[in-house]
Formats: sequence, structure tokens, C-alpha cells
Amino acid sequence: MKALKKNTNLYLGIIMLALLILAAALAPVLCAFDPAEVDLYNVRVAPFSGTEHLLGTDQLGRDILSRLLYAARTDLLVVAAAEVIPFTSGILIGMTAGYFGGPADWITGLITDTLVAFPFYLTVIVVAAVSSAAGMGGARGIILTFVIVGWLVYARVTRSMTAAMKELEWVQSAKLLGYSSARILICEILPNILPQAVVVLMSTMAHMLTIIVTLGYLGIGISAPTPDWGSMISEGQSLISSAPWLSLLPGLMVVYSGIAFSLIGDGLADRWRR
Repeated sequence: MKALKKNTNLYLGIIMLALLILAAALAPVLCAFDPAEVDLYNVRVAPFSGTEHLLGTDQLGRDILSRLLYAARTDLLVVAAAEVIPFTSGILIGMTAGYFGGPADWITGLITDTLVAFPFYLTVIVVAAVSSAAGMGGARGIILTFVIVGWLVYARVTRSMTAAMKELEWVQSAKLLGYSSARILICEILPNILPQAVVVLMSTMAHMLTIIVTLGYLGIGISAPTPDWGSMISEGQSLISSAPWLSLLPGLMVVYSGIAFSLIGDGLADRWRR
């Protein structure tokens, strides 16, 4: 109970995210309708109107609840898959540059500073559009996009932390004992920078989800007929005055997910700051 009071944000965020993941995983059980099933006899049914469609239907009669939960599966899986390589490679590149310095540090700094100079959203949209045009649209294109640009934030954080840590006494002592550079990086430095990297990861996942939804909204994200919160918001935009739930409900799902990721990130930061 004391731990819960001290770090409410962390546990609340974990519960929120766990509920969302559970609902997405159980989508085939919770939903009686296929998310792509068209029913022109039940078009734009309002939520909670007493029909078998709990959250209503869209302009094609597709069940909103089914589409929301299946879209959660898609978007959350893409967020997780798109973070694995950037998180790993960014930490590796940043630690290498910060520890060895010299040409490795100069090249890493040049690449990161050059890419950071461009607006991040513009870079992501351009890479995603090129990937889509090259036949790598949908989830593969988004993952490729973040493999190319997503490692920057982790490299910048770990590079500066490693550069500071390599001068500390316990790292110098490890060098005097004859530890290899690889052993020092993995056994001595990595455990000390990993907590901060995980905090950055949670914040980045919230940001990435927003980007994935934005790409779907612009039509260069997840390909139809796969449900996606961004495409759902876009499809309902023209009917915002007569059927506002078409865009409002997927928008609320994005907000809910972003809050969950942010709470976990803030909670982890508070916990490791003590």
C-alpha cells in the first residue's frame, strides 16, 4: 500500500495499459462482429442505442467496438515492433560513441545533429511515403521508418551519460583490473544507463503512437482493410457533425493509450530518481 501511494502514476499507468492490452488480445472473444464486416442495413447506428452494436456502427455499418479493439491490436503491436531495433541500436551506438570518443563520437554526433536539424514529423512522413511508394506500406513501412530515425533519441541520451560515466572512479578501477571494454560497457555502464533509457522508451512510445495514428490519418500508415485508429478518425471526419462518435471514439482511445504510456514513464522516472 505504501508503494502504491508513493508511486501512484506508475501503477495506474500499468493497470491502464494492461487493461487495454487484455481487451485487444481478447478482441475475438469480446467482439461478436468482424471488424471488416459491412452491414448497409445498420449504417451510422449511435452508441448505446439499444442495438446489438454496443458502440454503434460507422458509415458502412461496421461495428465500432470491433474496429476499436482490433485497431488497438494493430497499433500497439506496431508500436512495440517499431521500438525494438531503435531502442537496441540507439543504446549500442550511443554507448560506443560516448565510451570510445574520437571518430566514433564525431560520426555519431554528426549524424544525429544532421537528422535532428530536420523536423521530426516531416522526416517520418517523407520516409513513410517513400516506403509506401516502394511497396513497403502498412506496418512494414512504419517499422522501417522508425528503424531509420527512431534510434536518435536513445543514442543522444546514452552517449552523454556514457561519456560522463567513463570518467568515474569505479569505471577507472575496472580498467585497472584489466576488464575489457565490452565487459565494462555491458556489466558496469549499461545497468546504470538502462533505467533512464527505459523512461525515454515509455515517453517515446506515447509519441510514436501519435505518429502512427497521424500516418493512418494521412493515408500512408496501416493499409486498409486493417483497422487503425488514425484511418478511423479520418473516415469519420466528414461526418463529424452528424455522427461525431466515428472520430471521437478512436480519438479517445489514442488519448487513453498516450496517458497510460506517459504515466508509466513518469512513474519509472520518479521511482529511479529516489
